[in-house]
Amino acid sequence: MISLPPLAAYVHIPWCVRKCPYCDFNSHTHQGGLPEDAYIDALIADLEQDLPDTGGRELVSIFFGGGTPSLFSAASLGRLLEAMQQRLRFADDIEITLEANPGTFEQAKFHDYRAAGINRLSIGIQSFNPTHLKALGRIHDDREALAAVDMARRAGFDNLNLDLMHGLPQQTLEQALADIEQAIALGPEHLSWYQLTLEPNTVFYSRPPTLPEDDVLWDIQEAGQTRLAETGYAQYEISAYARDNRRARHNLNYWQYGDFLGIGAGAHGKFTHADGRIERYWKTRQPKDYLNSDKAYRAGNKILSAAEIPFDFLMNALRLVDGVPSAWYAERTGQPLADIAPLLDRAVERGLLEPWQQHLRPTAQGRLFLNDLLEMFL
Repeated sequence: MISLPPLAAYVHIPWCVRKCPYCDFNSHTHQGGLPEDAYIDALIADLEQDLPDTGGRELVSIFFGGGTPSLFSAASLGRLLEAMQQRLRFADDIEITLEANPGTFEQAKFHDYRAAGINRLSIGIQSFNPTHLKALGRIHDDREALAAVDMARRAGFDNLNLDLMHGLPQQTLEQALADIEQAIALGPEHLSWYQLTLEPNTVFYSRPPTLPEDDVLWDIQEAGQTRLAETGYAQYEISAYARDNRRARHNLNYWQYGDFLGIGAGAHGKFTHADGRIERYWKTRQPKDYLNSDKAYRAGNKILSAAEIPFDFLMNALRLVDGVPSAWYAERTGQPLADIAPLLDRAVERGLLEPWQQHLRPTAQGRLFLNDLLEMFL
């Protein structure tokens, strides 16, 4: 019998000052003023259409992503949050995260965000090295990166994530570790530390920069993980590290196969229905089309087949260092775990999966070769 998992909300704000050459997200450089009021109106109308699929569940988290959501005013985001709370119950300890980039905000704006109900910031630092920031096409410098963290603390934010990249163009081991040391010194509750990858449909993909050799990337990964562990940042997902157990609840909900409603241009969502159907859907991608009242907000959807569900579940759960309880597979998919037992046994034999009777958990080798592990369930 399937049970409805926790419900989160993702809000996509698609505009940015300048598109970074490595970015493959649905982001668009804005020209002139932003249509804040019209876009908030559209988000509320979009939300209204998704309400019947929420099953009356409370929201455990909200995440404003982009693009650069911090381009929007606190008043606009506060209006949306008020509209959401009028239509959905908020958990008493709801986590509300805003992605922000250094150079797109000021201290007064941070205070206003906090007053509007946003209680977690995710700041896109990427590097503290001015040469690497320039190579990445970032609009901020190292001084603005440091100032952003100070501004956030002064505004009352006690839950910060810093995004940090490694494997940057011509980056050395020493430079990568210097970025980590600077991040640690700032004392964020959470670090997202991930390797730069060249994604299709990006400038870097068509004109690749010179990246570190594989042996350097390996040294960076090993040394960085060791240093983060030494300083209290426990790895709980491939690229996520938290101290004092301040894990990102919104992202955990994804990885634990929770549901999420997605509103905004290009947003994706997932709903588990009471009859056992698992639906993934996506919204109209182009902002001008999303804002056109003659066009539908939802661009498409897909009901997952029984054959697709194992991979869909495991590609999320096996990103987690601790995996998930085995019982969740049946609870959140409606399918018996015994159906994929031969595949699980084979993964155990290959040393990629721990014995699976109690937990679905990758081995250390399985985390390193996650794609190989997941391909076994396609």
